[in-house]
Amino acid sequence: PEKEDVLKWLSSSKEIRPNRLAKVVVRAKGETYELIVDLTIGSIISDQVYTGYGYPPLTFSELFRASKLPLKYPKFKKSILRRGLNLSEVSCVPFTVGWFGEHITKRTLKIASFYRGGSVNVFARPIQGISIIVDVDSMKIIKYTDRLRAPVPKAEGTDFQSTKGKPNSTTCNITNGGFSIEGQMVKWGNWNFHVAFNARAGVIISTASIFDERKRKFRSVLYRGHVSETFVPYMDPTSEWYFRTFMDIGEFGFGRSADTLQPLIDCPGNAVFIDGYMVGADGLAQKVPRAICIFERYVGNLAWRHTEINVPGKVIRSGEPETSLVVRMVATVGNYDYILDWEFKQSGTIKVGVDLTGIPLMKATSYTNTDQIRENVYGSLIAENTVGVHHDHFLTYYLDLDVDGNDNSFIKTKLQTAKVSHQSTSATSPRKSYWAVVKKTAKTEAEARIQLGLEPAELLVVNPNKKTRLGNHVGYRLITGQPVNSLLSDYDYPQIRAAYTKYQVWVTAYNKLERWAGGFYADRSRGNDGLADWSQRNRAIDNKDIVLWYTVGFHHVPYQEDFPVMPTFHGGFELRPANYFESNPLLKQECKTC
Repeated sequence: PEKEDVLKWLSSSKEIRPNRLAKVVVRAKGETYELIVDLTIGSIISDQVYTGYGYPPLTFSELFRASKLPLKYPKFKKSILRRGLNLSEVSCVPFTVGWFGEHITKRTLKIASFYRGGSVNVFARPIQGISIIVDVDSMKIIKYTDRLRAPVPKAEGTDFQSTKGKPNSTTCNITNGGFSIEGQMVKWGNWNFHVAFNARAGVIISTASIFDERKRKFRSVLYRGHVSETFVPYMDPTSEWYFRTFMDIGEFGFGRSADTLQPLIDCPGNAVFIDGYMVGADGLAQKVPRAICIFERYVGNLAWRHTEINVPGKVIRSGEPETSLVVRMVATVGNYDYILDWEFKQSGTIKVGVDLTGIPLMKATSYTNTDQIRENVYGSLIAENTVGVHHDHFLTYYLDLDVDGNDNSFIKTKLQTAKVSHQSTSATSPRKSYWAVVKKTAKTEAEARIQLGLEPAELLVVNPNKKTRLGNHVGYRLITGQPVNSLLSDYDYPQIRAAYTKYQVWVTAYNKLERWAGGFYADRSRGNDGLADWSQRNRAIDNKDIVLWYTVGFHHVPYQEDFPVMPTFHGGFELRPANYFESNPLLKQECKTC
């Protein structure tokens, strides 16, 4: 539904639901069809052929069918036989191919091959040197190359299966509180929010509001939040690798890649599981069992504490343990597993986390020791005959914040060094400098693009129409993680497609059609539709309905500890109240003067 209609419905008696429409994308006869379906009346109200750049996401059926083509292809059979390998132990994995300036007429995939042969770790035993291009619409191999050979890494030491069994995690997660789920609405403590599952984004959090004890009402924080796009470029320019510059959300989909969660491993014993539903390639409902879990977390952290020793004759100690509520899903996209968390705290903070794990993407090599390497292998030797290729992970989040209302502003607060002026302070002060706060409200989208790490800054979304009793504008602060920039050249084709990663922070005017940072049709896109392109319009964003975009980044240099499976690597950010409340909401003091 339209955002305006949803907000009106939420504030009404909720008897009459807003009219709902669905966009249906159909790939048939080599063309992409876009249909708009009115779900209320069950009728198609719009039908057109898409003629722009890019293609729809790949379906599981298409990827599966493409993976089987080489096993019946005569040239591939000969290549496997010449390498002395057993064809029945070969797995073929299709990869998207990106765009490199060429005129595109076909929807294609490239197939990489791997040898199981005594191992369940498919990606640990790559068969190097074979390139296969598949036309997806005709489902035929249209190009085949076998240009080099390298020893297939051995199977020994590649098994990633745990021998420890399932742990008993319930004891450290039993809490006295609780939460309720009514349909898709979650209620916990002072939070209310909606949880949804989407084929493209996976888990989506929406209409999140928090109860203010002083004002005795719920106040809005986040209208909608989810991962919008990823960018995973590998740093090997050779013919078998240069195209591996994946945009997982738009090319595959986190929802389509959502894994069934394992109780006591993926989620603790006190978790409640929610099934995910989406439309399959055949148009029918497709179920992902236990796609999302929700649980209270207590790990021994403190929400706050203090010891006061300056009261005569007393030592006063007080504090509270921190319990939070976590919404989690896991997307397994080929070799990598993304663990996505939305963590809600009673303090009003929303902590968003992503953990990377899974199997590094590797290539076979003749080298067994680093002393032998005399060329650029574009990675690290992490096992004998195995190079873990250097690469990046960027996850761009869509955050439609509605801080105590729709109309918000974005403020960049710089922390600048200032010299002490003895004319305005005591002449006896020995201080020479301090840092001062300099605030600037971004008026347009161009003013809100930020590359982090260049200077200290506080980033806030505020409601310029609402103030606290003390006169501060109510707001929420973006607490960023480690700043990671894309190091690719601006004119490199993968970077043109993923221009949204050149800045970690963007702010745009709200537009319901602008949700996917890499464009709606990301597969083989050219970068002409997406966040960087929309921002060029330089729309007004002061006291408007705005969207905050933030990119979590990782530069991954593989190490031996990443083999045969990588320990989790964490990144994320926080949305934290900034003058949103009159005081610390954890103390729940009633306002006697409001």
